[in-house]
Amino acid sequence: MSENPGSPPLDFRAGAWLLCAFTLLMVGYFTLPLEWFGDRRPVLSWLVFAGALGGMTWLMVVKIVGVMLGTAKRPVTWLAFLIFVAMTIFSASYYAMGRHKADFAGLETRLDALYFTVVTMSTVGYGDITPVSQTARLVVVLQIGYNFVFLAAAAGTASRAVRSGIERRVRREE
Repeated sequence: MSENPGSPPLDFRAGAWLLCAFTLLMVGYFTLPLEWFGDRRPVLSWLVFAGALGGMTWLMVVKIVGVMLGTAKRPVTWLAFLIFVAMTIFSASYYAMGRHKADFAGLETRLDALYFTVVTMSTVGYGDITPVSQTARLVVVLQIGYNFVFLAAAAGTASRAVRSGIERRVRREE
């Protein structure tokens, strides 16, 4: 009776890296002094927000193109991490804006901001936290558009990479 070794094991190192990176990202989010940003330093706040979002978008596009060209290393891990980074950037922005009570109703803590970001990523909101000012609404609309374009592209690309990896393994086993 011959033994079939089966498919190669999952890449646990990539999963462990993603878990550690996400953990460090959340530790940073919950501990960094986000009070420096907001209505007291609007120019700095907008520059940091635009720079972080622009840099992260560039990295995401590079990974998506790498998957399309077949040159990306660990694309699913990187794309998942970049989606987490986008979530954290928007959450930090909402928290900085929420410190100014005229921008958001119901947003008091960093966890509130993270909750609002995740809810906005998955739906259009539940109504318990609402953007009140025009600036807050602009950032929410920006996030929804960002979700439709970049995060959907990243998730679709990650899905395509997983599917093609499974197809390659099945072909090798046949």
